[in-house]
Amino acid sequence: MAVEASRTSGILPASAPAPTAASSLPRYPALWLLALFLLILPAFGSDFVLIQLFGWTFILGMIALSLMFLGGYGGMVSLVQMTVAGCAGYMVAIFGTSAVAEISLGWPWWLAVVVAIVIATLFGTLSGALSVRTEGIYTIMITLAIASAFFYFTLQNYSIFNGFSGFNAVRVPQVFGIDWRAAVPFYYLTLFWAVIAYLAVVYVSRSPFGLALQGTRDNARRMEALGFNVTAHRIAAYAFASVIAAVAGVLLVWHGGQISPGTAGVGPVVDILIIAVAGGMSRPIGPFIGALIYVLLRTFALDVMEAVGLDGKRFQLLVGVGFLLIVLFSPDGVLGLWQRWHRRFLAPAAPPARGGVR
Repeated sequence: MAVEASRTSGILPASAPAPTAASSLPRYPALWLLALFLLILPAFGSDFVLIQLFGWTFILGMIALSLMFLGGYGGMVSLVQMTVAGCAGYMVAIFGTSAVAEISLGWPWWLAVVVAIVIATLFGTLSGALSVRTEGIYTIMITLAIASAFFYFTLQNYSIFNGFSGFNAVRVPQVFGIDWRAAVPFYYLTLFWAVIAYLAVVYVSRSPFGLALQGTRDNARRMEALGFNVTAHRIAAYAFASVIAAVAGVLLVWHGGQISPGTAGVGPVVDILIIAVAGGMSRPIGPFIGALIYVLLRTFALDVMEAVGLDGKRFQLLVGVGFLLIVLFSPDGVLGLWQRWHRRFLAPAAPPARGGVR
């Protein structure tokens, strides 16, 4: 069905296990250790680590998580998720406040955020409605075409999107007397919404809707024969994924304080796909792992290239090689590597069967 077409097209690894509700939650000891580390990180982490590494990781991870939900649970590979996030970011700048006072409307921050999320969700849902009746490479091409059209529209439109320059000085609001753009508050803000997005995906995957969506992924014709509206389920999946991407888009524009056409260009669109696949499409934690690897490579690749005497301008080569090696040795990304290592070294050996060879 749809997931098989995606695998044969080379986007979803052929040997990657399809995620199920039972495989959504990680091992509980690892979960508690990770939660403790993230909670106490501001006690010893610098502002650079909190904002540029982990804050950026949480935002990209949320966008990749929306793609993982569509690809992993629905068998639909969408390249429009970064565009949905970019749309939300633009709406925050347009309806809220920015340095481009002649375009920004100056609405209260909470109203601008709500309107931005609603518009971006509608945009993502409409994109899904246009693509859910296709499969495999055709879905990829339709969503890529929508992403490209949005990029060129924002690039060439100056009356609404301010063209190439975009918007800058988009301020994070001060609520309860807290400057949420400060390192520690913004870190906890992004962590909070990343956890909410993760738990929402886990909950939905275990709900009747999520189980039906996984059924349409595995065998759409059988689900139709059972009376399920496959198209409606897929469009609803796009709507849910778009909400996650839209919230990440609000955090995205607050993180950098600006947004421009390049924020949601073709390059970032493909980067989100790379993050999701390299982290692992079998569990919701995978996109965040891929996002952390991506951020580390993007941040330190230039220094590594210069340290070994190579041209620092080619740091993208190191980023590409890093992700290529991950996917080459593990079709299910880093999660696949971890599962194989766990089975080989940590899993207890099965006792020999009675009557078998000893």
